Amino acid sequence: MSSDVVIRVSALGKGFRTYEHPAHRLRQTLNNLVARITPIPSLKAKFRQRAHDAARTFWALRKIDLEVRRGETVGIIGRNGSGKSTLLQIICGTLSPTEGLVQTQGRIAALLELGSGFDTEFTGRENVYMNGQLHGLTKEQIDQRFDDIAAFADIGKFIDQPVKTYSSGMFVRLAFAVIAHVDADILIVDEALAVGDAFFTQKCMRFLRKFMQTGTILFVSHDSSAVRSLCTKAIWIDRGSIVDSGDPKDVCNRYLEAYYEAQQGKSKIEPELSPLPVSADSNREDQRKKFTSRPMIDATNFVFDPADAGEQHGAATIEAVQLIKDDGTPLSWTIGGEIVTLRITARIARHVGEAVIGFTVKDKLGRMLFGDNTFWATRDKPVDSTDGETVTGEFTFAMPILVPGDYAVDVAVADASRPSQQVLHWLHDAFFFKSEAATSSTGLVGLPMSEASLTLRHTETT
Repeated sequence: MSSDVVIRVSALGKGFRTYEHPAHRLRQTLNNLVARITPIPSLKAKFRQRAHDAARTFWALRKIDLEVRRGETVGIIGRNGSGKSTLLQIICGTLSPTEGLVQTQGRIAALLELGSGFDTEFTGRENVYMNGQLHGLTKEQIDQRFDDIAAFADIGKFIDQPVKTYSSGMFVRLAFAVIAHVDADILIVDEALAVGDAFFTQKCMRFLRKFMQTGTILFVSHDSSAVRSLCTKAIWIDRGSIVDSGDPKDVCNRYLEAYYEAQQGKSKIEPELSPLPVSADSNREDQRKKFTSRPMIDATNFVFDPADAGEQHGAATIEAVQLIKDDGTPLSWTIGGEIVTLRITARIARHVGEAVIGFTVKDKLGRMLFGDNTFWATRDKPVDSTDGETVTGEFTFAMPILVPGDYAVDVAVADASRPSQQVLHWLHDAFFFKSEAATSSTGLVGLPMSEASLTLRHTETT
């Protein structure tokens, strides 16, 4: 197997024996027993055939061929019962194939269905040690990483309680915390993060995006937006066979189109294509000339990115984050379209030559939807702050219409006068709010419409 290929599946098939009636299972057992004990070859073959005829084979997977290369993030999509989870279990080695071959390179860490790899009678601490050793770690290595695992799971004193007392969310927290600390080369996840709360989901997404830089990820999801956002490749499985593979956007679009056609029938609306009006093209060219004729703005090399934070030297610390209405009332949920103010307060511990405060709003997958910072607003009059002072950044805007769900806000304080490590404190998930959209929106972010109308025109007939 090529060193670049870390997972190779060749002519893979998995069949399960099914029975039309419970008596057929007993008939198969008896015929197999007679076939084993009879010394007559003709009778042995006869009873083996009878045992075979007593059951049918249901093929969950058939003739699966795929390759996953090092560094790829591959999403597997398909309807329930298509064989996605079965494929992952075979790749992990928890299920044996009926036919075909699976080859893997490197350490695999898997988060499959709830309960896999954990003994519910053991405590969380005992399960960490047992699961870590199943992934190839020694007891000494687990000792060194246990505090980090417990901090990632963040389940408090429940770490020393039997796992059977855990909620599904606590179970996933502990299981993901383990696989995040086993130095895996390949990470396999089967729709397990759907039960986590918003805070933990954001933490997991940050880990996954960091892991994607060096490792290989294979995961099953019914969320096509997650596949488009995270994956470099998508595979569509239906009725145990690969229907399509390739670019995530293209594969997801074809999958959704086929799904909706199966539910509602093929759309009868044909797209109308018309050439771009000359006037519109002319306007765009005029705008381009106007933009390029503007004098260049003298901008410093300012970077507002969490990766730039580096070590936190304590020069500044985010102390408070509030989302408030125009009357000053705190907000924890929004319907979109309303005017809100995001207020961020930071305390300065050492001299900051040019203070900048900013934010980004993220969805459940950790995708940055929108954000801003005060760099350009204070460019003419930089805020110079010293030890003991506080700086407050306020952003007033019309909240976009967001798909209903939980959203996280990252906030940061930076010093634009620094030549490097300008971000002084980046606080992930500093604030959460919920969207309860009152109107529908298409895409990740909807625009508050100032007006929407529908006109009916009667056509005269002769």
